Amino acid sequence: MTEVRTRFAPSPTGYMHIGGMRTALFNWLWARHNGGKFILRIDDTDRSRHVEGALQPILEAFRWLGLDWDEGPEVGGPHGPYFQSQRQEIYRQAIERLLASGKAYRCFETPEQIQADRAEDEKAGRPYVSRRRSLDLSAEQVQQWVAEGRPHVIRLLVPRGRTVEIDDAVRGHVSWDTSMMPDPVLVRSDGSPLYNFATVVDDAAMRITHVMRAEEHLSNTPVQCLIYEALGVSPPRFAHIPIVTAPGSSRKLSKRDVAKYRNNPAFRKLFQMAEAVFPVVGLELSESLNPVMVAFYQELGFVPPGVLNALCRLGWSLDDRTEILPLETVVEKFSLERIVKSPAAFDPDKLLMFETHWMQQLPLEERVEGCLRFLAKAGWLPHSPTPRQRDYVTRIVQAMGERLRVFGDILSYGDFFVEDERLEYDEKAFRKRLQSAESIELLAAFRERLGEVEPFTAEELEALMRRFVEQQGVKMGQIVHPVRVAVTGKGVGFGLFETLEILGKDRVLRRIDRALQRARQSLS
Repeated sequence: MTEVRTRFAPSPTGYMHIGGMRTALFNWLWARHNGGKFILRIDDTDRSRHVEGALQPILEAFRWLGLDWDEGPEVGGPHGPYFQSQRQEIYRQAIERLLASGKAYRCFETPEQIQADRAEDEKAGRPYVSRRRSLDLSAEQVQQWVAEGRPHVIRLLVPRGRTVEIDDAVRGHVSWDTSMMPDPVLVRSDGSPLYNFATVVDDAAMRITHVMRAEEHLSNTPVQCLIYEALGVSPPRFAHIPIVTAPGSSRKLSKRDVAKYRNNPAFRKLFQMAEAVFPVVGLELSESLNPVMVAFYQELGFVPPGVLNALCRLGWSLDDRTEILPLETVVEKFSLERIVKSPAAFDPDKLLMFETHWMQQLPLEERVEGCLRFLAKAGWLPHSPTPRQRDYVTRIVQAMGERLRVFGDILSYGDFFVEDERLEYDEKAFRKRLQSAESIELLAAFRERLGEVEPFTAEELEALMRRFVEQQGVKMGQIVHPVRVAVTGKGVGFGLFETLEILGKDRVLRRIDRALQRARQSLS
C-alpha cells in the first residue's frame, strides 16, 4: 500500500491565518490517520512578497498547536531542500525536460501583443487563448534570441481539444475543456518559476499523494494536471475544502477586513479580551495580531485543544451532534468523506465555548502555570515566583472557576496584585454603590464587624454577612456591592467571600477604610 504523504506549503509573508491553519490541520490529520507523513514546505519563490522574519512565527504556530512535521524546515528529510528558493536547480532541470520534449516553449511575445490579443478576444466575446506565434520561429532563431538575452517566458503547450478530469475527494467529478485555456507561464523572464510549475515539480519530487487545499485553488488544478502529465507523473488525489468565512457573511475570512470586524458583533468579545490583555503585556492589535491570525489566540492565552477543536469543526464533523472533540479522536475518525462542500463560518462564540471547556479540563497546576506566565509578562510577579506567591495565584485561579477562559483573563484581576493605596476604582460602580450617606454608614458598620472575624475564611465571612443584614434589616445586595467595590475597585468579579479570604483581613480593612474616606470626601 502506498504511504500517504500530505503537505502544507505556506508563503513567508506574515503570521499564520486561521484559514491556512485549518488547511494545514486537515493535511496533518489525514497523514496521521493513515500513519503517513506530513511535509512542511516553504513557498518562498516570490521574493517581492517575502517578509523578513516571517518564517519563525509560522513554525511557532505549528509548535504551539502541537502539529509536528515529518519533513521540512529544522527537521530535514530525504526530499529536501524544503525551501522553494533553494530548489532552483531542480526547477531548471524540469523545465529543460519539458522544452526538450516539446511540452513547453519559449514565448517571445511582448506584454503589449498579449494585451492586444486579449482585447480582441474580449471584443469578440470569446475566451482568450494563446496565439503561439513563437512556435513559428526556427530553432536557430530561438537559440539566437536566447543568446542575445531577448526577454521571454517559458509557457506550457496546452493540448487543444482535450478534457482534463479529476475526481475530487470533496467536490466530486470536475472537468475542464483545454480549448478554453491559454498556455500558462511556467517560468518568468527572470528565470524564476511560477507557483503552478514549482508546486507540481515539488509535489512530484516529494511523492505527495494527497493535496488538500482551499477551494479557491480549484482553478489551478487543470493547469497543474497538465504539468503532471507533461512531466510523466501521476497527479495526487485532490480535495478542495470549503473556504472559511467571516461570521454572518459569505465573504472569506480575510486579514484585509480586520477593521470591519471590529464592528461585527460576533467579534466583540474577542476584541474586548484583547483590549484588556494586550496593553498590559506590551502588545497591540495589528495586521499580524488580530482575530484572523493564530498568533492572536496564543498571545491571549488560549489553550491549543480549544483552538484545534474549533479548527476541526470548520468544514468537518464527526457526526450530526458531537462538538467536543479531543485531537486523538479526530485523528482516529478523520475522513475525507466528512468534509463538507459549503463554506465554513468562523464562529467566535463557539470558539470560546470550546476554549472554556478545554481550559477547565487542564489540571489545576497547569492552569496556574499558564496564569503565572501572564503575570510575569505583566510585571506583576517575578518569572520565578515564591511558593507563597504560587499558592496565592492558585487560590485566585480556583476561585475564578469558569471565568478563566484564557490565561490572559488573570490580568482582569489586577486588584489582587496592586498595592492597597494604588487600587483604582471603576468610577461608575463607585458612584452607584458608595455615594449615599446610607451606603457609607452601612459599609462602615460592616467594616467594624469584619475586624472581629476569626478565622477569616469564606464560610465565616458569609455567615457574618447574613447575620449582619438580618440585624440591619437590609438586603444582601445593599452590602455585597459596596464591599466589592471597596475592596476590588470593580462592580463585578467572582465570589465576594472567596475574594475577601484571598486578600486577607488586613488588606480588606485597609481597602475599606480608603474607600470610606474617598466616599465621605465626595459627599462633603
